[in-house]
Amino acid sequence: MEIFLEETDEEHPVSRKGLEERLEEHGIHVERKTLYNDIETLKNFGMDIIYRKEQPEGYYLAHRDFELAELKLLVDAVQSSRFITQKKSGALIRKIEKLTSRYEARKLQRQVVVADRIKAMNESIYYNVDKLHTAIALNQQITFRYFEWTVSKEIRMKKDGQSYHVSPWALTWDNENYYLIGYDMEAELIKHFRVDKMLDIALAGQERAGRDEFSKFDLARYTKRTFGMFGGSEETVRIRFHNRFVGVVIDRFGKDVPLHPDGGEHFIARVEVAVSEQFFGWITGLGRDVQIISPQSVVEKYRSLLADLGKLYEENNLGV
Repeated sequence: MEIFLEETDEEHPVSRKGLEERLEEHGIHVERKTLYNDIETLKNFGMDIIYRKEQPEGYYLAHRDFELAELKLLVDAVQSSRFITQKKSGALIRKIEKLTSRYEARKLQRQVVVADRIKAMNESIYYNVDKLHTAIALNQQITFRYFEWTVSKEIRMKKDGQSYHVSPWALTWDNENYYLIGYDMEAELIKHFRVDKMLDIALAGQERAGRDEFSKFDLARYTKRTFGMFGGSEETVRIRFHNRFVGVVIDRFGKDVPLHPDGGEHFIARVEVAVSEQFFGWITGLGRDVQIISPQSVVEKYRSLLADLGKLYEENNLGV
């Protein structure tokens, strides 16, 4: 079975003699009839072993659980995922490569073309995710410590290193990071936490709290309206876009976002957002053909931010 799994595919069959030689290398001597019986047993076990008469002649495993295209997709997803460290990415990709023959595994290796991208530095995130899923499945509260980075690139614990006590309700992946959505008993609020910044996660042995609050919580709506998972006051905002941005708006807010034509070249979108500087940064990044229309309070906040930024970059403030 290992020989068929690791060394054969449609382009690389193995002959009867080749099978006998490979088994001999493992100290296993077989006669032709025994070999045929063994192959038949593997077929009955569920392995799709086919004999090809044309050259190159021989037996090969025709069907696997994953197609090569699917494995390439998995490799690309692992390697490009920022929340998985470089070390863990390498380990996962080596395991994925074992799901096909060693010949096709070489094609998977050619897929790894983003090795220099920024990856997470917290090696424990892989196990953090598993612990959080376990806590959710067991309906248990958790404790953990939470950190942030300092300018000197050192870890600084939040709350002076004291533990957070949270009821975990969901995990979400946003802006290339994993987040826990949980109910903070102390604050009596639903909050989110970056999973790669959580340390010493442990089950608290108590049933989760905040069930009523979370039953009213719309996770999809929450992630759509929150930019970079930065919180802010929730507002229904009307924004005027040039028509060329319709794809950007749908990608950000989904196909159900209300869009209304405004003249021949523009449309107005009505969206729910958490108003924050990250939201304003997204608006600014789209340039001059995007304008917040209402409410006036959000317009004023944006104007104030732009004015402050303008002052920050005035010539006399730059010392030139």
